[in-house]
Amino acid sequence: MNRSRRIALIAVFAAITTVLDAIVTPGFSSGIWYGWVFVMSPINGMILGPRDGFLATLISVLVGHSLVFRDSVYEYVFTLGAPIGALMAGLVFRGEKRWVLTYFTVFLGAYFLSPVGRSLPVWGMWDVYVAFAAFLGITILEGWTGRTLVSRLKMNTVFGALMGLEADILFRIFVLVPLRGYELFYGLTTEVLVMIWSVQAPLITPIKVGASLLVSTMLVPSILKIVEDNAFSI
Repeated sequence: MNRSRRIALIAVFAAITTVLDAIVTPGFSSGIWYGWVFVMSPINGMILGPRDGFLATLISVLVGHSLVFRDSVYEYVFTLGAPIGALMAGLVFRGEKRWVLTYFTVFLGAYFLSPVGRSLPVWGMWDVYVAFAAFLGITILEGWTGRTLVSRLKMNTVFGALMGLEADILFRIFVLVPLRGYELFYGLTTEVLVMIWSVQAPLITPIKVGASLLVSTMLVPSILKIVEDNAFSI
C-alpha cells in the first residue's frame, strides 16, 4: 500500500471513529460506555492493520475526548485501551497470535498478582476469561490439527473483534486495579470496588462486547472487499 493511500484510509477511519467517540450515552459521564468508539476500534485494526489501526484509533480518541470532555483528565489514560484493542484485533486478524496471547497472559497475571485483584469476585471478569480460554483453545487445536474449523475470514473476524475488545477492557482493568486507579483517580474504597465488580462489571462489559462483535462480523467482510477493490485508486 502506497503512502498516500495509507494516510487517506487512516484519516477516513479516524474521522468515523472520532464521531462515535464523541457520541454521549445517557446515564454515563465516563468509562467505556460514554462514547461508542468500541464499535469501530476492532474494525480499524482488522481493516487497516495493527499499526495503522492503532494510529487511527489513537487519533480519534484524543480528538473525540477533547471535543466532548469526560468528567476528568484521567479518562485519557483509560481510553488508551481503545487503540491497544485495535492493535490486538489487527494482530489476530493477520494471524499474529503469539503477541496477543502474551499480552493477555501478562495483564491477567498482573491482575491476579495484585492484592486487590485477588480480593475481587472472580465472575466480575468472566467475559475476559471466556474469550482468552476460547482463543487459546482454538489456537492449540489449529496447531495440533493443522487446519481451521471454519473459514479463515470468519474465524479471524470473530476472534479479532473479540480479542480486540477484551484487550481494551483488560487494559482499563489493569489501570483501575493493579495500578490502583480506582483509589488514585476516583477516590474509591476497596469495598465500593468490590460492589461494582459484583453487580455492574459482569453485565455492562459483555453487552459492549456483544454489540461490537455483531457490528464487526456484519461489516468487516464488506469493508475489506471495498478497500481491496479500490486498492489502486489512490
